[in-house]
Amino acid sequence: MSAIENLPDTDHGLLRFLTCGSVDDGKSTLIGRLLFDTKTILADTLNAIEKTSAKRGMSAVDLSLLTDGLQAEREQGITIDVAYRYFSTGTRKYIIADAPGHEQYTRNMVTAASTANLAIILVDARKGVLTQTRRHSYLASLVGIPHLLVAVNKMDLVDYDQATFERIKADYLAFADKVGIKDVRFIPLSALNGDMIVDRGDRLGWYDGPTLLDILETAPAAHTEQAENFRFPVQFVCRPQDSANPELHDFRGFMGRVESGEVAVGDAVTVLPSGRTSTVKDIQIGGASIERAIHEQSVTLLLADEIDISRGDMIVKSSEQPEQLKQIDATLCWLSETPLSPARTYVLRHTTREVKAKVAKIECLLNVNTLEREPASALAMNDIARLTLKLAQPIFADPYVENRATGAFIIIDESTNNTVGAGMIG
Repeated sequence: MSAIENLPDTDHGLLRFLTCGSVDDGKSTLIGRLLFDTKTILADTLNAIEKTSAKRGMSAVDLSLLTDGLQAEREQGITIDVAYRYFSTGTRKYIIADAPGHEQYTRNMVTAASTANLAIILVDARKGVLTQTRRHSYLASLVGIPHLLVAVNKMDLVDYDQATFERIKADYLAFADKVGIKDVRFIPLSALNGDMIVDRGDRLGWYDGPTLLDILETAPAAHTEQAENFRFPVQFVCRPQDSANPELHDFRGFMGRVESGEVAVGDAVTVLPSGRTSTVKDIQIGGASIERAIHEQSVTLLLADEIDISRGDMIVKSSEQPEQLKQIDATLCWLSETPLSPARTYVLRHTTREVKAKVAKIECLLNVNTLEREPASALAMNDIARLTLKLAQPIFADPYVENRATGAFIIIDESTNNTVGAGMIG
């Protein structure tokens, strides 16, 4: 009986996690092995990759093909775009993001990391901690991923040597201490052979810690590690127009997603930016009333008072109001091939609110290779910088370290409508 069949039938909540690291460290193979050993690959998908592997003359199935979806990725044997995969066990549901390892795809990695609650940093046991290992670890820490797991892969190629694992662990801890990474765990494994992925195998007897799946099954889900304030950006105002049902004429619901915290019928709330107050009269999902809504639920709120509310406004508990900001200090990753220009005006989208924004000051460029801060007057693609933005209208934000939903924003080029930057407040 496999380890997956022995898992308790309890729900630990959704876990979004990221795999990253240097090129050819085995990220795609790790995900393929995880899906294969948890028996979550569809038969037709498995059949397709078996045929592709056979065409390449491989004696075993190439599990990395499960995530390398682009033709260019399969031709080159690398990951270019972020690949998302979904699977579930008897304990929880998962969303995996497989980030590319090449330096030129740093922006793709940052995008994938923005929603992850755990990052698996793969290290090739033969090569040890490389520049890209440090780069991705730094980026994962920078975007607020609270838990890092260093997976020392390809242990089969170093004869499952414990001394090699311990040396890599010591090297990584020295780096982690330098950049302030605190919550990090280590595991030796072989994605190719499946050792310490789902089942322990019989070649790593010196390691007495949990398997990779054990760690994933018990990792904290998002929104569960600290109390969060209620934040409800309004997406749409629902005013049904049904002549056959006069009762709906007075219906005025505010639709959106609970980004954090929770709200219950009877709670006192404040609407921003107007500052008007009311109480929650009803909470609905699909027309059915519920007493309470929690984080990541999409609901319709009905208030006891008639208040002018529109898309871009935010409903919060009156006792948990965020700061109103017309100038923000932020860390920004530039995503566009066209450099950032301090002379230009951009559109900043924060939750459902859009405001005009200009760069007031670029404080410094964060060099992800040297981990040093450097002076800069503009940003090129994949650059990450500390800067100050001036806004035409206020936004209602929390520091990113406290709330990733209301602490994040994107920058849009108003001439092309392209997303050109992604930032974190604080």
